[in-house]
Amino acid sequence: MNIRSSRSDQKIKLRFLLPLLLTTLLSAVCPTGSAADNQASRYYEDALTRYERGDIGGAIVQLKNARQLDKNMLPVQVLLGKALMANGEAVAADVALTEALRQGVNRAEVVIPLAQAYLAQGKQKQLLEQPHFSPAGLPQALQLKLLVLRASAAADLGDMRGALRAVEEARTIDAKSIDGWLAEVPIRIRTREFDQATDAAEHALLIDRNSAEAWYQKASVMHVRGDLKNALAAYERALHADPRHLEARVARAGLYIDLRQPFEASKDIAELLRLAPQEPRGAYLKALLAERENNTAAAHSALQEVTKLIDPVPLDFIRYRPQLLMLNGLAHFGLHENEKAKTYLEAFQKTQGVGGAAAKLLAQIYFTEGDAGHAISILENYLKTQPTDAQALTVLASAHMAQGHHAKATSLMQEALRSQDTPALRAMLGLSLLGSDQAGDAMSQLEAAYKKDPQQIQAGAALVGLYLRTGQTAKAISTAESLTSRQASNAGFFNLLGMAYAAAGNTTPARAAFERAAKLDVTLVPAKLNLAKLDIATKSYDTAAQRLTALLKTDERNTDALFEMANLSLQRGQPEEAQRWLEKADDFEGGQKLRAGLALVDLHLRNRHPSQALDVAKRLSAKASDNPVVLMAYSKAQLAAGDAAAARATLNGAARFANFNAPAQLEIATLQLAANNPTGAEYSLEKALSGEPDYLPAMALMSELELRQGNPAKAERRARLIIEKHPKRAIGQSLLGDIALARNQGPVALDAYRRAHQIEPSTDTLLRLARTLLAQDNAKPALQIIEQWIKLHPDDILARRALADAYARTGNFPSARAAYETLLKAAPDDADVMNNLANVLLRLDDAGAVKMAEQARAKEPNNPDIIDTLGWAHFKNGNTDRALSLLRDARLRNPGSPDIRYHLAAVLAKTGRKAEAREELETALKSGRDFEQAREADSLLRTLK
Repeated sequence: MNIRSSRSDQKIKLRFLLPLLLTTLLSAVCPTGSAADNQASRYYEDALTRYERGDIGGAIVQLKNARQLDKNMLPVQVLLGKALMANGEAVAADVALTEALRQGVNRAEVVIPLAQAYLAQGKQKQLLEQPHFSPAGLPQALQLKLLVLRASAAADLGDMRGALRAVEEARTIDAKSIDGWLAEVPIRIRTREFDQATDAAEHALLIDRNSAEAWYQKASVMHVRGDLKNALAAYERALHADPRHLEARVARAGLYIDLRQPFEASKDIAELLRLAPQEPRGAYLKALLAERENNTAAAHSALQEVTKLIDPVPLDFIRYRPQLLMLNGLAHFGLHENEKAKTYLEAFQKTQGVGGAAAKLLAQIYFTEGDAGHAISILENYLKTQPTDAQALTVLASAHMAQGHHAKATSLMQEALRSQDTPALRAMLGLSLLGSDQAGDAMSQLEAAYKKDPQQIQAGAALVGLYLRTGQTAKAISTAESLTSRQASNAGFFNLLGMAYAAAGNTTPARAAFERAAKLDVTLVPAKLNLAKLDIATKSYDTAAQRLTALLKTDERNTDALFEMANLSLQRGQPEEAQRWLEKADDFEGGQKLRAGLALVDLHLRNRHPSQALDVAKRLSAKASDNPVVLMAYSKAQLAAGDAAAARATLNGAARFANFNAPAQLEIATLQLAANNPTGAEYSLEKALSGEPDYLPAMALMSELELRQGNPAKAERRARLIIEKHPKRAIGQSLLGDIALARNQGPVALDAYRRAHQIEPSTDTLLRLARTLLAQDNAKPALQIIEQWIKLHPDDILARRALADAYARTGNFPSARAAYETLLKAAPDDADVMNNLANVLLRLDDAGAVKMAEQARAKEPNNPDIIDTLGWAHFKNGNTDRALSLLRDARLRNPGSPDIRYHLAAVLAKTGRKAEAREELETALKSGRDFEQAREADSLLRTLK
């Protein structure tokens, strides 16, 4: 039978045959397709094996190979997401798992790792809001895990009530699950509910006594409560249960460091870094340990490791990871990268509130940046919950000191010491007292703090400064050596040691210390500057110039280097250059920096330019109207300009702002005396002695003032009090000598001066004794004791000057000439010596007087006494016109000098200007001031009437 097919059968047959045909055709075109699928599967299987045995990196490589062959292979996408998450690549994990969801995977397969990826990226809010993270519809085991993650997210967002609610829901699903109890512990720690945290940890341990996580959580509660011994034991139990438990390893290493057990800490850190080489906390712990061992270089390197690991992570990813925020903030802070540190610490504060170490660090950063007000605000809030935190109290005191509230800082420290007497608090009390200008009390507190705890390096450093300020160079050197022995890699301490040696005049060890500092830290500019200063002091001017030029090449606005360039120019006898450098430094100094401006005032005053000094001082006083140093400089300019009344008013303000700073009040008192204001001087000295009752210079000046005020009995009582308190110092006997002279008791004065010189042989006691002996008819004894002193002290410039002056005063001009010439070899740039030698040459009728006076004027072109000498020398040499010009100049610069007026009058009389000469002579003789040529002036005046 012949059967024919219907059309519908043919269609069916075609539809059936078409796929077969296409398969055949495609197989012919792509014969390797099946092989590719097989290869992708093999990559996946290998990746799964690697994943299960912990080779996460190898698994990721194989999964990416598989995905390259087949992008739609769903198992590859899911496992890749989980592997990426396990490798810490939260963003890539999020992408892979979200793609798996798009491709149709059941959310139960990916919801937990995807939730973990969200938490790692700081997407806590999205985790709580997006519907695919809803626990509803998931298996109960997954619901429990997801609720624990949601509790963590809520806690991160500050919703502690919502976090605890999620924990309760998880425990409702399975009360015997350890996860619910473990999740409660960190939440309770955050809310400082430590009893409840302990109960939750104990519940977890009842469920599983061998749970490493449970032991870790229990240890965490003990740790934060300060029960360190039991915390250490609990961390040990955690690590015994699971030696790979990173959190327990990190915590125990940190605790060992706190307990000063570096050997045990180093073992934990080494194991931590072996298990997790990229763990930033391991690097930070390594830095802490290195710092404790004074290995600055290793600490610095480890801190850089921390920042290299955390900085690349977007801040949003870790904004709810307070430990990482804090860690990177600490690392940047340790690297002196305060701006970066502030970013992380501020983020930490937003999630953690005002408590914790971040508050103290942030306050310190704000304080360093000059924002003391913000620092005070943070710390005052922090101390409401931690009122006995000594470190916070010390930073708060520092902030108050920065605002000038030294009394407040002192009060804080005194209050803190009532409840806890720690070296740190005592050190800060010392610093606050120092800020209040109570140097004596400050020194005793700082000494007590440093003696009890040599780790109080700030106290030690402050003591070095105090010792240098009070001339106790031996103590300064000893303390600085102690600091360098404790921190042998601290360049700053070697710089401080160099300063102490330099102050003692020990240039060789000073240079070695500065060079060591510069070698330890090639960026330490102060050490390089100090080397330049040492070069200047030792007259290695070219070397100093090279150092300073190099510094200015690096930073042309370095005001310290500009300042030293000015000093160098002065030493080279280039006052105009010095002025130029100082003006440049003054231009660059901003804020409350005043050093260059103050030096400019001083330079103008030395160059006899009172109006220029006054201009600069006015500007400085407008810039810092409450700065006593500025006001003192202003008063000096006013005095130089002849405005004593204004100077007295300025000094009254300076005394008010100087508080109880004894050295400052002493200087103010000295200036008040120059301004003819003994009452103001007395007020300043009383303030000085209130701050430091035994401050010897103030006691001595007060005795001198009492003598000047016509109260020798009171002056004597104070002098004898000085002898009682300072029996090994000469000043008390010297004062008794002054008092005896005021009473016209020459022999008594001489005995007192002899005792002073015997007690404390010095240039000062020598000169007082010699001056009294010179007043006798026979000057020979005075000359003998000076000559004997110089034999023993050939480098004593002041004694040599006194000897030369004594020869001149006694009319022994040949000896005076020889003495001045010898002195000039030792002090070749001393304009006063040149001027005195020129005067001696005049007395010897030596034509070289003009040349010598010219040299003196070249050194100090605006000094009226030197101009007077030069003018008189020209007159004696017959150069009347030149003499008249110079003497008129000198007269205008110092109209109060009777010597200058007499010399001018003599020249005027010689040139026929008799009326003018008469006027000058009358003014000179009416001045009431003794002057050497008064008799000649009177005789000349008689010839002109």
